[in-house]
Amino acid sequence: MSHQIRSTTDLWERGTGEFHTYRIPALAVTTSGVVLAFCEGRRDGGGDAGQIDLLLRRSLDGGRTWEPDQVVNAEPGFTNGNPAPVVDRRTGAVVLLFSRNPADRNETDICAGRAERTVWVTRSTDEGLTWSEPEDVTAATKARDWTWYATGPGHGVQLDSGRLIIPCDHAVGVHLDRWRDPFRSHVIYSDDGGATWALGGVLPDGTNESTLAQLRDGQVYFNVRNHADTGCRGYAYSDDEGESFGALRWHPTLVEPACQGSVLSTASGVLLFSNPASDRRESLTVRCSQDGGESWSSGVRLTADPAAYSDLAITEEGTVLCLYETGTEKLYDSLRLAALSLDDLVGEHSRGEARNARVE
Repeated sequence: MSHQIRSTTDLWERGTGEFHTYRIPALAVTTSGVVLAFCEGRRDGGGDAGQIDLLLRRSLDGGRTWEPDQVVNAEPGFTNGNPAPVVDRRTGAVVLLFSRNPADRNETDICAGRAERTVWVTRSTDEGLTWSEPEDVTAATKARDWTWYATGPGHGVQLDSGRLIIPCDHAVGVHLDRWRDPFRSHVIYSDDGGATWALGGVLPDGTNESTLAQLRDGQVYFNVRNHADTGCRGYAYSDDEGESFGALRWHPTLVEPACQGSVLSTASGVLLFSNPASDRRESLTVRCSQDGGESWSSGVRLTADPAAYSDLAITEEGTVLCLYETGTEKLYDSLRLAALSLDDLVGEHSRGEARNARVE
């Protein structure tokens, strides 16, 4: 184990409990320091369709020990996925966005117009112990010509103004064909604590699952999975709290196999980023940037094994947590939590391992 990795814990393992596979991690830390870990519990198999429930585990000690898992939302006959939590610091409420579709329909069916993908929100006012009845917010957050839709997956952000902002992606029903229709990243936002939602900025074609952070100067940094065979991550900036974005660029340092990733801003303004840093789903790596995402460190590799989706959080004590999909023989064997030292990550950057790469 690298000296930068303090500990690892498997929060969910394939073949345990009542679910076939556990996937799609998301993290949040409440105003009192409770760490919340979300995932999809896939009952019928490892695929993206079928009966899927939203699960949660809570930690009261910064991620060292964990309560048993609980079901946040389960709707018989439906896929409930793509957890995207955000904490409202003004009220302490945890707001959770997620996506839903019939369990017997997959992404291909939805892109073909044979089923609808909808957007939902639920909230907790007791740090994840109980959750409100989910509300359908599709009409406010999805354009009429969009077919596929995904919230997150991974955490949202509360901006300095109090706005809640959630990274998302969608497909546009041009041909009603998953393999030919354009995919794009976008954001949704709420200025009233999650009661109502609106569409924000949309990136060009060729983008996909997304993640974001607010920089110290107030800009929103938007980091996105490629859907255009670029082999690296895309990124853009917003000067109006996510209502629009500037030019999309591709960052050759942030290599990827077309997979979800996670970005997080620290109190000091350093950005952290996690993803499988390879042309295959393997080598989950956490990097840092001290210039708002223009250059990145070579990073700390959490595993050389197969790995895919991840999410980042920072505890009250300043420990960096990364919850990620991994496995030795099979990719999605477990959802593993790694605890890392923020000082080590930032120090690794300062030792001269950053590589500048800005592409217009």
